[in-house]
Amino acid sequence: MQPIQRLIKTRIDKRLTPNKVILLFGARRVGKTILMRQIIDSFTGKSLVLNGEDINTLTLLEQQSIANYRQLLNGIDLLAIDEAQNIPDIGKKLKLIVDEIQNIYVLASGSSSFDLLNRAGEPLVGRSSSFMLFPFSQAELSSIENLLETRENLESRIIYGSYPEVALMTDNEERKEYLREIVNAYLLKDILSVDGLKNSGKMKNLLRLIAFQTGNEVSYDELGRQLGMSKNTVEKYLDLLSKVFVIYRLGTYSTNLRNEVSKTGKWYFYDNGIRNAMIGNFSPLALRQDIGQLWESYLISERIKQNYYLGLNKEFYFWRTYRGKEIDLVEIHDNEIHTFEFKWGNKMTKVPLAFANNYPDATFTVINQNNYLEFIKQSI
Repeated sequence: MQPIQRLIKTRIDKRLTPNKVILLFGARRVGKTILMRQIIDSFTGKSLVLNGEDINTLTLLEQQSIANYRQLLNGIDLLAIDEAQNIPDIGKKLKLIVDEIQNIYVLASGSSSFDLLNRAGEPLVGRSSSFMLFPFSQAELSSIENLLETRENLESRIIYGSYPEVALMTDNEERKEYLREIVNAYLLKDILSVDGLKNSGKMKNLLRLIAFQTGNEVSYDELGRQLGMSKNTVEKYLDLLSKVFVIYRLGTYSTNLRNEVSKTGKWYFYDNGIRNAMIGNFSPLALRQDIGQLWESYLISERIKQNYYLGLNKEFYFWRTYRGKEIDLVEIHDNEIHTFEFKWGNKMTKVPLAFANNYPDATFTVINQNNYLEFIKQSI
């Protein structure tokens, strides 16, 4: 089977220009290396591919001099570096390369944005473009399956997620084993490599608590009490987890009206498979009590992927009043407000009266199994 074409590739190809650096970020195992290979294969010039985890790469780039890099890249049109976050002073080295070697194209990937950006960000200001890669989106998977297959695979996607290898597996036991391996061997590797951050036990416990509270408002004080750590430490850990693309935060939409909640947030996993692996629950949907959470998380994550890949620049929130009236997702785009409520079944619901009165021009749509594909594959 040919590798699935990633939607972000079109945007990267357009920004791949001489003497600029393309930085590609994403969690481990989401397909960055394969995407880099696709970009390299469609590039017409000669390329040099290096891996930041290879000691020979470190040796080749160690001498930070124009003469060394000119010799290394003589006759090379494209320099591609995978796992670039492992290379000391990578930002300064890439800056020297793009500043001093004419017409060189540079592509670098990393699984840790806070690490690679801290090392590469400042030296490459004005010299780089950054892109994120997520687990497969349904729009990408639709290139290898028909509508009937997509609907048949829906339960699997909600339970096991869409990491590339998981999505292409057919055996559920194999999927479970793979997801457990990611959680236990890869998930926290980037974070725990940061100086001074050694407590993997509490980090995993925090992730488990977030997994159980997916789609619910989170209190940092309460999380801290349960874990025996300060509120500030909880916030720090959640920030790090978001920067390695494990979870993301949805803030509240408010125009400071008196009855609107304005300062809390919800946390979601980018991938339901990772979330379910964290809590050890891969039960069929018919046996679960958290189908509403899984459905909501799946749809919001798919919408975020599509927004990013298409470069739509939408803003995402949820909305709630102090009396408990709530809307699952609020999208802001070009000063227009679009809101969505997610229902696994066919139960219909109306827009909360308080929201309708305060935002009369906003749209409101209920998303269920009948219309979800239109919602997560928009404008493709």
